Amino acid sequence: MTANEWAGAAARNNAEWCDAVCRAHGLSGEFGAGSWSSARRTPPLYPDAVTLTPDASPMDLVSRIDTGSPGCSVKDSFARLDLAPLGFDVLFEAQWIHRPSDKAVMSQSAYVSWAPLGDADALPAWETAWGDGEEGSGLFRAELLSHDTTFLAGTSAAGEIVAGAVVSRSDSVVGVSNLFARGDVPGGEESAWAGVLTEVARLWPGLPVVGYESGDSLDAAVRAGFTPIGPLRVWLRSE
Repeated sequence: MTANEWAGAAARNNAEWCDAVCRAHGLSGEFGAGSWSSARRTPPLYPDAVTLTPDASPMDLVSRIDTGSPGCSVKDSFARLDLAPLGFDVLFEAQWIHRPSDKAVMSQSAYVSWAPLGDADALPAWETAWGDGEEGSGLFRAELLSHDTTFLAGTSAAGEIVAGAVVSRSDSVVGVSNLFARGDVPGGEESAWAGVLTEVARLWPGLPVVGYESGDSLDAAVRAGFTPIGPLRVWLRSE
């Protein structure tokens, strides 16, 4: 596959994850020819639409989402759209990343033990750790725990969740999102990537891994063996 094709697979995987989050909150998203979208406002931090092809129509996309509610956003998966004339500003830019399945994984930190969350009762603690200690609001719900989606937790010797990620399988790739590591975890995000990639290889052997990152987190992903494969842009509806 070319870099553009991998980016398309990553965008589709990410849209499926966004759709799963919405459905867990009682919202029905829709997959169209060039994008995924939700007619009702999505949960916090999740886009109202994700483009799946480079030639998605801006007007068609915006007509299918609730632009009248605060926080409306669009994930422009190929950084091709100009949504400024339609009342949007660029919130951030990032890079899709890809890692082949046959690449060796770095050694894990002995400080952290990795495993999937066993049941929904552990989700509040996972969300609090992901939020850097801020008590969770119930963003991640029990309906998300399925054979296609796994919440990975890195646990210290004291039994605290100090690192984690969400991994979601689609037809041809495994997507990683929401990766985090507490400040006192040796190796930080690089250590988290080592633990996550080891678990992904165990759970879904032979599948390549995708996701998106920016800034220092992108640098950590590259050191963990990922290759940037194309830009994306998130647009936020102007106040």
